[in-house]
Amino acid sequence: MKALPKSVVVIIAIAALLAAASIATAQSASTRNTGNATLVLTGAKIYPSPDAAAIPDGVVVIRNGKIAAVGKREEVTIPRNAKTLNCTGMIVTAGFQNSHVHFMEPKWNKAETQPAPRLSTQLASMFTVYGFTTVVDIGSIFPNTSALRSRIESGEVIGPRIIAPIAILYPPDGLPIYIQEFRAANSWTPDEPATPEAAINIVRRYKGESHDILKLFTGSFVTYQNIKPMPLDVARAAVDEAHKEGRLAFAHPSNDEGMQVAIDAGVDILAHTASAGGPWSPALVDNMKKHNMAVVPTLKLWKYVFMGAPDQAPAEQMLQNCVEQLKTFSSAGGQVLFGTDVGFMIDYDPVDEYVYMNRAGLSPMQILAALTTAPTARFKEDDHRGRVAAGLDADLVVLGSDPAQDVRHFTDVRYTIRQGKIIYPLSH
Repeated sequence: MKALPKSVVVIIAIAALLAAASIATAQSASTRNTGNATLVLTGAKIYPSPDAAAIPDGVVVIRNGKIAAVGKREEVTIPRNAKTLNCTGMIVTAGFQNSHVHFMEPKWNKAETQPAPRLSTQLASMFTVYGFTTVVDIGSIFPNTSALRSRIESGEVIGPRIIAPIAILYPPDGLPIYIQEFRAANSWTPDEPATPEAAINIVRRYKGESHDILKLFTGSFVTYQNIKPMPLDVARAAVDEAHKEGRLAFAHPSNDEGMQVAIDAGVDILAHTASAGGPWSPALVDNMKKHNMAVVPTLKLWKYVFMGAPDQAPAEQMLQNCVEQLKTFSSAGGQVLFGTDVGFMIDYDPVDEYVYMNRAGLSPMQILAALTTAPTARFKEDDHRGRVAAGLDADLVVLGSDPAQDVRHFTDVRYTIRQGKIIYPLSH
């Protein structure tokens, strides 16, 4: 019998997740997900990192939210009274990071007062069912994201760690056309600095607060025919100020001009490939690498945005152009971070993203790096997460099949574990 698509399975599971979440969130953190008890994963093939040899028939011992031991079965002592998950035939990797998400849908509104089971279920269907233990929100209504993040960290809501922006800057009179309706619905005033001083003041407004990144629209679709660039001096001033606080700067480039502004301003990460831009020449890629720039491809987005359009040819050409951009960048050794723009896209399943990245020439282990070691290195957190190694945070994914055989298997998630606690399935 043919297996159902992952997206269909998720839809069928929602009713069960709602009931399970009600039970799970009513329990204390110590009983819900093993708390500080010892959890042991046995029998799996372990990928300690994308560039390390796999461990067959491996064991991972988790204690107090950390990986206490990892190795072959005969090398690791399993503590008495430990809770054991039999993972025979499965795959264990470090937890995944989605480096481009949004909480823009109405279902996230008033996150501070929504029932915890509802939020946990929404987070499961959007993130943890796909193995994401960390997500980077690069543009939403921050009070909603902040409330959601606080409730997750308190243990009241079950979900991934959330990184969020200190500010989102647009060119003067440069709000993207696809955000204008969102602004009207949420009574929100965008930041559109016209001078370097104005940009600096906006970034300084959040000095010392716990927001994490800066987002710039260096190329903004003010109409679908017109892309407005951010003035270079404004972009550079904002990025310099963010860097003084140790924050990373993301940019939405859109086209070649937006790309160049991002590069010259010192942006750290492109939030997209350039859908309206041309091919990335070796000289351009060398310049990106010289400036230590990473890329979040969001390839599926270009298919999604134009889904159902009368003429699919431009959409197919846009997608292929971005696949080629990624291929040029990756083959030259550029750093790639996995991200989907989920939340703007309401189709949550990332399987197409894996397929398109593979089409661009990325091997399964390069995709695993984009999910794990690359983002932790970029965020300077590789000393405590991103690999399956003793002493690191127990953020892990257990897959039912091997992505080295088929990149679609990255979505075959059986367990998602964050800080030693099972956060998917909710009922476990």
